[in-house]
Amino acid sequence: MSLPAGSTIGIIGGGQLGRMLAMAAARLGYRTIVLEPQPDCPAAQVANRQITSAYDDPAALAELAAASAVVTYEFENVPVAAAEALAAEVAVYPPARALDVAQDRVSEKTFLNGVGIATADFRPVDTDAELTAALKRFGGSGILKTRRMGYDGKGQRVFRNMEAGGFAGTCEAMGNVPLILESFVPFEREISVIAARGLDGAVAAYDPAENVHRHGILHTSTLPAGVKLETAEAARTAAAKILSALDYVGVIGVEFFVLSDGSLLANEIAPRVHNSGHWTEAACIVSQFEQHIRAVAGLPLGNPGRHSDCVMENLIGDDVLRVPALLAEPDLMLHLYGKAEARPGRKMGHFTRISRRV
Repeated sequence: MSLPAGSTIGIIGGGQLGRMLAMAAARLGYRTIVLEPQPDCPAAQVANRQITSAYDDPAALAELAAASAVVTYEFENVPVAAAEALAAEVAVYPPARALDVAQDRVSEKTFLNGVGIATADFRPVDTDAELTAALKRFGGSGILKTRRMGYDGKGQRVFRNMEAGGFAGTCEAMGNVPLILESFVPFEREISVIAARGLDGAVAAYDPAENVHRHGILHTSTLPAGVKLETAEAARTAAAKILSALDYVGVIGVEFFVLSDGSLLANEIAPRVHNSGHWTEAACIVSQFEQHIRAVAGLPLGNPGRHSDCVMENLIGDDVLRVPALLAEPDLMLHLYGKAEARPGRKMGHFTRISRRV
């Protein structure tokens, strides 16, 4: 049963993704309440109300549950215990299990392999000796990452063609936290699929975007991606398989490496709306944000088809100074996030250039 108009949707997290979810909810006649410790956060600027408190504060969670008909979240590091506590009082989508899988890179890749989706080879690493052994197995090369909390290239160290030894102090330098070593993948390009699953089990998947990163941060997403039709369909099929296995409700982002033969290796999943899906605001009738609200509110999913080709580009730090020039361009949609201070590596907004499909 769908939520009636005027119902309140709770959103954990007050960043730009929460902002765009609140805007989409308002267009569909819903109110929103945001739980976020930072006052005047991007989402609170457009939501109906903010609870200014920590994500795991019991009193704040109880207040959120009491005020909401359903609760969702805008980032994948929501404490699992908090999501589980909320779920005892109010519907929470996506489910807490999706958070549990996505928050640990070893759990994530083990899950993906378990449902028949290939990934890069990987090894858990907790000590320098385990790192030495894993690098030896991977021919002296690999990417060492924190298993939890890394994003936008943070918490990573790259090893290339190194002798399998002499890594004393590496784990300490990484913070003495659980790590994972991933093998290098000889990929030709990176793509991602944004897909949604409704309360009724229906699935809608957008076309894959081709992504380019700079300094570990997404720079552009281009549609159409330069992949074969079979590769695009395989990516959508894999996303649908993940959604079903997690009994998922809402939008998910799934990132893939594309190999020279067109085959895919899954890189990671994000149980939320995703930066590489921002293009859907400009090039689709139903954006990823509206699709997510439709899903968690029990409404029919919208058509994920796009009416335009496009390139979405992030505005990072001082890139925001380009805004006046960008606004002078035709066929360009701009979205700024309401952040007062531009800092290096900080996402200040994005824009999407479209070209109509004939």
